[in-house]
Parts: sequence; structure tokens; C-alpha cells
Amino acid sequence: MPVITNIAAYKFATLTDLKSLRERLITQCKSWGLKGTILLSTEGINLFIAGPQEAIEKLLTELRSIPGLEDLTPKYSDSEDQPFTRMLVRIKKEIISFGVEGIDPAHRTSPKLSAQTLKQWLDEGRPLTLLDSRNDYEVKLGTFKDALTFKIDHFRQFPEAVRGLPETLKKEPIVMFCTGGIRCEKAGPFMEQEGFENIFQLDGGILKYFEECGQAHYEGECFVFDQRVGVDPSLRETDSALCFACQTPLDADDQKDPRFVAGISCPYCFKTSEEAMQENLATRHEAIRAATHPLPGCTPYENRRPLNIPAEFEGRTLLDFLGEIFPHIAREEWLHRCEKKRFINSEGTVIDADYLLKAGERCVQIIPGTTEPPVNPDIRIVHEDEVLFVVQKPAPLPMHPSGRFNRNTLQHILGEVYAPQRPKFVHRLDANTTGLVLCARTRHSANLLQLQFLQGRVEKVYLVRVQGHPESDTFTCDAPISPEPGGLGTHGIDEEDGQHALTEFVVQQRLEDGTALLSARPITGRTNQIRVHLWHLGLPVCGDPAYLLGQKLGDTQTLSPESAPLQLHAWRLAFDHPITKTRMTFETERPSWA
Repeated sequence: MPVITNIAAYKFATLTDLKSLRERLITQCKSWGLKGTILLSTEGINLFIAGPQEAIEKLLTELRSIPGLEDLTPKYSDSEDQPFTRMLVRIKKEIISFGVEGIDPAHRTSPKLSAQTLKQWLDEGRPLTLLDSRNDYEVKLGTFKDALTFKIDHFRQFPEAVRGLPETLKKEPIVMFCTGGIRCEKAGPFMEQEGFENIFQLDGGILKYFEECGQAHYEGECFVFDQRVGVDPSLRETDSALCFACQTPLDADDQKDPRFVAGISCPYCFKTSEEAMQENLATRHEAIRAATHPLPGCTPYENRRPLNIPAEFEGRTLLDFLGEIFPHIAREEWLHRCEKKRFINSEGTVIDADYLLKAGERCVQIIPGTTEPPVNPDIRIVHEDEVLFVVQKPAPLPMHPSGRFNRNTLQHILGEVYAPQRPKFVHRLDANTTGLVLCARTRHSANLLQLQFLQGRVEKVYLVRVQGHPESDTFTCDAPISPEPGGLGTHGIDEEDGQHALTEFVVQQRLEDGTALLSARPITGRTNQIRVHLWHLGLPVCGDPAYLLGQKLGDTQTLSPESAPLQLHAWRLAFDHPITKTRMTFETERPSWA
């Protein structure tokens, strides 16, 4: 098998005309079959190149012909395979990023110590500090015995790490080292600026030390920036690998760890499903905050509201339709809106009050400059997986567009956060109720979850504080609830035509202020069921703006964020996961009123 020659080299020198030099080098290297990276800067050159030895020597001859690079001296190693995938020549501000002004290695560096001299000093046991200037992931594969190392992941963090060293080191001999020596060219002069009086840099770095001295006083291997990952003191490629996910170098033991999955994870980045979910939820909450600050409906916008035409309005006018569907709005108002050209048909054409409707078509009402009342945006996701998520809904916050609310709704906000997915709520809470809501991420999972609700396999438990003390500790209400809303959109008891409804209640505490804390289990799922049943029993929910004491109805539907809360909270939710079939149970903290 042909042997690939690898070279690493750098040289601080004043280089000019970088663009033409870059074009020349990239063309020549590709024609010679070389791969790797060359960094060019006005401060010099830094390169890692691999290919046939003859081609490598051609490149070195070319580079040494450039003024300032005449004595460019590379470090050699061999490999059986090409460690690079492509050939790059890049122009950079610095050939090694440091970020400290005034450091100019082309004109001044710290004294260099040869590999043989360092070995002799270590053999003699001379008092000195070995300082590793590399990043922590490089140090992980190996370093000199008893070397001082920093927990940094970028060379730009080196200056701050140095400033944290004890003052006593400033007068002691320090020998700093890195992979090939280039970092020390900048690190040494910087440390001298910081008051360190006896700084040496290992000439040629670890790779040159391996070449001349082997393994003496060194433990492990040396990280290299190519597909070999690591080389041993004989400059042979090791079995170390690089984690695809977090780019951490992995030794043989790391690769035997069950948390190592090639291309996916390693012991250093592996996360349990719970850890991964918590990280994901943190990202979701950041997205929710971005989507709700400011609230999307509180900035004026053009609101387009669709109107689906039922069959019974075939051939009738738009004005007739509007007057019958929205009887609480005067016909004169609808006529005024038509004159203002506020309605279009499904083809986008403006239509007037006398427009004859077609069954099944969709018209749109355009409301310019719409602003909506403020809501509570403190939406929390408590669980998320591939097919569903569970939300803790705040109040006041409508779930769906209706009335005065379109964008300031849970549906709109989560639609923005989960786009391009369109989350589907499996059940609902009214705007003033807080607590757990189950949401499907796919239509298929929504159908499976809704079937569980229909079959009574979902457990929902609410906490509710009521005005009055129930006579019994446990009681039920099965009064039928009207299917259609009455005044102000409220639903009530309808003994003749109402829908079957059943709620079970348990008294948790009777309080001295005349209220009581209950748990409520709605067996059926009618609109406002718990509120209507308690109102019917003469135990209206505390803070309810619609269902009042004495069988009265209020004149408010959705509370403002500053109002006293409706004391009804969806506390516990249990269901079977639609894919895994495992039983999932969620429970929130109790609200302050509970």
C-alpha cells in the first residue's frame, strides 16, 4: 500500500499579495494531488498537507521560493491513508487566532528550547513548570507528565487563563508547548508582557519532541487536526476516533463505552432521553418568549376572517347571511363594512352586500388595523416527543381564535413555535382556565388520542375553589348542558334538549372564608361543563366572570391579565401514548389559591 507523507509547518513572516498567492497555491496543490489546508495571512503561513512524497517536496520548494519563507521547516509523519478530504487555501487575519494586539512573532518570540534539551532537563529533574497551551480536548489524548493544563476550548481563552495563574510562577522557569509550536510563538511573548520572567517555548512542539525523543516523560498520544485524530510517540496513527456529534477525541476505552454510538454520541455528549428533552424544552421556551414579546395580536395588523357558507344560504345575499349568523351586530354595521370593501370571495374579488352566495364557498372578512386585548403569555411545555406534547396553559389565554382574539391565542403562538408543523389540540380549556392541555403533532396521533377521550380512557382531574360549602364530601352532577351558547356565549342547563353530562366532585377542604376546595373529574366533555354544573348546584367557581352566585350571568367572558383569576385548574392528566401504549401521567404544582 502506498505511503502518504504528512507535513505540518508554520512560519511567521510578512507576506503580501495574498489573493494571487492563494490562487497559485490552490492550483498547484490540486495538480500535484495534495490535500489539506494552507492558511495565509499578512503575518505568515500555517499548513497541514498530505500526499505523495514527491508532490510534498514540490510544494516545499515552491513555498521556500516566497520571500520570508526560505527556511520553512516542516515536521513529517506517514500514514497509510489520506487523512484529508479536500484541498483548501484560505486567507485569514491570523494564522493562529489569538486576538491580542501587539504580538508579532515575525520579529520577536520567547527563547526556544530544543526537544533534546527539554528531555535532558527533565532527566536531570530540573525544577520547572511544563505549561500545555492547547485546548482541553487536545490535552485529553495525552500531555507531558505533571504538565499544567488549562480548561479552555479555544486559544483565544488562553490570555484570561494565564491571568489566573499564581503570582509565584512569574519568577520560575516555565517551558510551554503545543502540537507543533505555533501557539507558543504568540503565547510566550504574551506571558512575558504579563510579567512572567523565565519563559521558554518547546521548539517544534510535541511532534518534534516525538520525532527526536520518543515517549520520554510524555503520557498518551498527541491530538492532530486531521482524520488520524491522534499519533503515538513513534508518529504512527493511533486507534483514537473523533465523536461526530461533539468532536471530542475518543480513546479505545471511550469507544467501548455503551454510550458511544458511531456518528451519534459518545460518553461526553450522550444524553438520556430526559436530559435531551429538557434541553429541547429550554429551546422551545426561548422560542415561545420570542413569539410573545411583544404579543402578536397587540401590534396592529390586517385580520382576515374566513366565513364558510352553509347550504341553506345558497342564492341568498351576503348581507342576509351576515345578519342571521351574527344577530348581535346591526345590519347597518354590516352594510357599512360592505361599502368599505371589507369582504372578498374565494377568488379574491371584492364583493358587496347584494352578492349572491354559493353553498360551500368561503368568503373572507378583512378587518384592518386589528389589535387584540393582552393575554398571559407564560406558556410552558412540560413534555414533548415525536408525536405529542403537553402544555401548561396560563390564563387568561384563549386556545382558539374567536371573538376579539385571533393571534393572541395558544393555537397561533404554538403554530409559530412549531412551524412548519401545525399542532392539533386534542381537547380544550376555556380562556380563563389554567392547566394541562394535550396536543398532537400529527393528524394520525390526534385521531388516536381523541379516540381515547371518546372511549373514556383519559383521566382528567381539576382543582376548583367554589363559593359555599357542599353538603357531602363526594357528589356528582348529571344535569344536561345546552349544546348551543346563549347570551354572551355562555352555556347553561337544558333539561329537554341538552347533551348528557356527568361530573364527579370530591371535597378537599372547607375553608373558613366560606369557600371550598374541590377536585373535579369530568366524565363527559361538554363546553364549560365543570363551571356550569357547579353554577347549577349553587356553588359557582371563585373568580368566574360569567357564572355568578344566585344563578345569575355576568357580562364578561375573557378576563384581563390584571383580574383576579378564575380558580379552576386542569391539575392532572393521564392517557396512553398513541405509539408506545405506555400510560403517561402528568401533574402540575397546585396554584396559589389551592
